[in-house]
Amino acid sequence: MPLTLEQLNAASPAEALALLDGLYEHSPWIAEEALAQRPFRSLAHLKHALAQVVRTAELDAQLALIRAHPELAGKAMVAKSLTAESTNEQSKAGLTQCTPEEFERIQQLNAAYNERFGFPFILAVRGPRGTGLSKQEIIDTFARRLDNHPEFELAEALRNIHRIAEIRLNDKFAAEPLLGNDVWDWHEALARHSDPGFAEKGQLTVTYLTDAHRACGRDIAQRMRECGFDRVEIDAVGNVVGRYYPAAPGARYLMTGSHYDTVRNGGKYDGRLGIFVPLACVRELHHAGKRLPFGIEVVAFAEEEGQRYKATFLGSGALIGHFNPAWLDQKDASGVTMRDAMQHAGLRLDDIAKLQRDPAQYLGFIEVHIEQGPVLNELDLPLGVVTSINGGVRYLCEMIGTASHAGTTPMDRRRDAAVAVAELALYVEQRAAKDGDSVGTIGLLNVPSGSINVVPGRCLFSLDLRAPTDAQRDAMVTDVLDELAKIAQRRGLRYTIEESMRAAAAPSAPALQHHWERAVDALGVPVFRMPSGAGHDAMKLHEIMPQAMLFTRGQNSGISHNPLESTTNNDIQLTVDAFTQVLHQLAEETQI
Repeated sequence: MPLTLEQLNAASPAEALALLDGLYEHSPWIAEEALAQRPFRSLAHLKHALAQVVRTAELDAQLALIRAHPELAGKAMVAKSLTAESTNEQSKAGLTQCTPEEFERIQQLNAAYNERFGFPFILAVRGPRGTGLSKQEIIDTFARRLDNHPEFELAEALRNIHRIAEIRLNDKFAAEPLLGNDVWDWHEALARHSDPGFAEKGQLTVTYLTDAHRACGRDIAQRMRECGFDRVEIDAVGNVVGRYYPAAPGARYLMTGSHYDTVRNGGKYDGRLGIFVPLACVRELHHAGKRLPFGIEVVAFAEEEGQRYKATFLGSGALIGHFNPAWLDQKDASGVTMRDAMQHAGLRLDDIAKLQRDPAQYLGFIEVHIEQGPVLNELDLPLGVVTSINGGVRYLCEMIGTASHAGTTPMDRRRDAAVAVAELALYVEQRAAKDGDSVGTIGLLNVPSGSINVVPGRCLFSLDLRAPTDAQRDAMVTDVLDELAKIAQRRGLRYTIEESMRAAAAPSAPALQHHWERAVDALGVPVFRMPSGAGHDAMKLHEIMPQAMLFTRGQNSGISHNPLESTTNNDIQLTVDAFTQVLHQLAEETQI
């Protein structure tokens, strides 16, 4: 019979320790210390308690825990001396059936890893879905992590140990994250669409109104219909809009959603998690035949990233009346105007103005998003409540000097555009660091038609400047632009600068933020409040209605805008549960 929390909470210390045997390899001290926190409110509470014991342990204890684990396909596996749990996991990953070549490669990696770090390579081989990684995925991850910094790799080993323990706990409690599995699978299915040039490389890139983008829109619309939405449409800018009607006509709606476009060679969860989580919640309402005293409007925003055209937040901006008609004349890298792309997609340009929403018809906007950073991972927390979204400004710039021969142009005669931008990049780094929580980035830096033996005469570059308040952001912008002017003048260069995006800081609405806090607490997970350094569609909706966000922990130290962006079925399940809690709270509040 599966273990229950009631059993665990009621058991004697010795009995409880026996019930949790095998979670952490040869390390019963972890469960013993965590059990002092009984009673546990939920399985998530127990998982957190275990992780915190390890997180606060001395370094020697952490290293001993890591070294208690066997090598993957190592001597213990060959000698059949693994624990039952490790035998099961390595077997499911196919490591007990390696080809001679695979086995040799893994042994080489084991030796190199141990030599570099002094402890065995740890990987939760059952993976983020719990069904197992392929041998190739294991080998690729092994090779990639060999390049990590030792301190980072120690933390990554511990994170994988917690994931192993989480899956083992799921097995003990027969806890299957069914909705988390579905949402995880939906991300995988949508990721089969990618733009030409990237799809062939196995990379995910979906930019505004390409064939892949439009295929994603159709898939999301179909998924909405399958989940029971009453009305589904693709609007005049390509947003996919699903409406689940309220119990009574004329009631207000709760708006939610996020974007489905991606950066180039990006991840599967950025934006899309905020679409699929509410879809799962609506599906459960539909299956139960339940209506709420408010309607639910899920918007899969067509464009947020600004990758194909310089029109960041196009999809959400259209809903607040901020679609700029001048965007229609912008051209992509192939010379296709946005107007032509929209007409080719069958969108009705004359209807764009009609997309503007009346905030009086809405309770507000909430958004779920993968964190896109390392904070939750470092704290071993699955969820974070967002307090505010940083304000940001972006510029597309060009530094203009003189292209000349690299061998014959003396150093004091050069008009090197690239070196000037490099100098500015160092200044941006120093200036942003002065504010602590401000950030500045030159993410694009390109020498057009550059050559190894030519002093760069032109350099195209971007500026991305963000801060928690508008005043802090604007002070940094002033300093950076002043420094840009000084560098150009001192070096005898010219420059152009075009503002491509400006977004005000967006503090969360206290009432909606409190709903997220109550929801997280109800799951037995500590409530952790944090700002968002990244921009989100919520910051556009903030301009006309209250908003609040919830972050979901990402794997691989929370990396995002990267193929390694990932999360687990268990963290997704908690996110769906938290969203459901918010719906129930709002339903009770609306009925009062």
